[in-house]
Amino acid sequence: MVADAGSLEVWDDDVVSHDPLRFSDNLPYPERLAAAEARTGLRESVLTGGVTIAGRRVVVVAGEFGFFGGSIGTATGERVALAIDCACESRVPVLILPASGGTRMQEGTPALMQMAKISAAVRRLLDAGLTYIAYLTHPTTGGVLASWGSLGVVTFAMPGAFIGFGGPRVVEMMTGRRLPDGIQSAEHLFERGLVDDVVAPEDLRERVLRVLAVTAPVSEPRSRRSSPARASELPAPGDAWASVRHARNPLRPGAAELLRAWATDVTVLRGDGAGGGEDPGCLAALARLRGIPAMVVAQHRDRTSPSRMGPAGYRKALRAMAVAEQLNLPLVTIVDTPGAQMSVAAEEGGLSAEIARCMARLSSLRVPTLAVLAGEGGSGGALALLVADRVICAEHAYLAAIAPEGASAIVYRSTDRAAELAAAQGGASWELMRFGIVDTVVSEQPSADLEPEAFAARLGEAVEAELGRLLEQPPDIRLTLRTRRYRHVGNPEGE
Repeated sequence: MVADAGSLEVWDDDVVSHDPLRFSDNLPYPERLAAAEARTGLRESVLTGGVTIAGRRVVVVAGEFGFFGGSIGTATGERVALAIDCACESRVPVLILPASGGTRMQEGTPALMQMAKISAAVRRLLDAGLTYIAYLTHPTTGGVLASWGSLGVVTFAMPGAFIGFGGPRVVEMMTGRRLPDGIQSAEHLFERGLVDDVVAPEDLRERVLRVLAVTAPVSEPRSRRSSPARASELPAPGDAWASVRHARNPLRPGAAELLRAWATDVTVLRGDGAGGGEDPGCLAALARLRGIPAMVVAQHRDRTSPSRMGPAGYRKALRAMAVAEQLNLPLVTIVDTPGAQMSVAAEEGGLSAEIARCMARLSSLRVPTLAVLAGEGGSGGALALLVADRVICAEHAYLAAIAPEGASAIVYRSTDRAAELAAAQGGASWELMRFGIVDTVVSEQPSADLEPEAFAARLGEAVEAELGRLLEQPPDIRLTLRTRRYRHVGNPEGE
């Protein structure tokens, strides 16, 4: 499905299962092993080795369901761990294609412990900053899914694949209840945000290459020469209420339009990875932004509704932050929201805690961080993605503790003085620059909705320049400057 023709180099074919428990049912285990080998042509339930994909070196681990249902035996675990160790030593990405059941009952507890062995090996790979891509084939279940099958930086699934921890027959016999049909399908897991996409086998090669173009670029430095840093001029004061109305204009370019203008090799990440579902208000993607590999987290709105992220959206943002740090990719956030969700489900789902975790995590990430305040910036829902090394602001974007109408209602018991409160709150771009909250203001001529392509291009140029400078900064200096920035943020210059 993915490898260049003739490029497969098979590894560790001499690592084979024995009979640690001297297990026998109606047939001795060694005889069952011999029968499985004769049937499949393989000596174990996984095939490991090195391949090239469009010339890129990749370590592969592929499961064979015909060999004991693809189950994990002691040799299976050793083969997978050896392959991942080799990837770590050679600094090569890993692609897994499991087809499996659980751990092999004929090898009992020693086989069960292979889940821990393999999971630890994958953790070493991720800690080394290397890419781990999972393609869950039909079926992927049990101990394989609960260890190396669920640790992908990006996880794709085969259409129609059966994917689940417990098989339906086992669940029914152990609990007395049947699982509903379709619950353990690739498509249902995609809807729940537990896999990033359902990908047909014939499309897998291109999708893997797209991920590798961002996470493991070939013969290309992560940073590029950037223009010398220039001091940003303080924008002239304008009409704050007019800026608020421009920021809310549904024709204004949103995150999706901006990414179309800036990005190539885009791989969208779906869901929080914790079963909380997919929050459409949060867009997370691996991408090359004007040629620079990055992780993007954006508050995504369309022309019919603004973005109001809920707990799952902020957990998805946290997942993206973790991936950025694992792969040593700069993180770029696009902020454009009137505020976070306001609902019973959001409150019960721990919305406030997830917002707090996002701000705390952003303040400590070791990778460069860049925030783009592109439109509305409503309260903590916006601030959760705004804590960055550098902040770019569109001329008519704004950041406020509460919407001007809400502030007017509190102060004057009427929304009629919203324009007055918009000017008084200090959230317009020129005020944000004065308070040191943003670093660069990108002009609108006269507003982004009337010149979407030109505006997106100017904003993209600012993103490229700021990322270039951040990538050239020594990490320790950059982290020190970030700490200092948020220790003193909000004070007007000179006060």
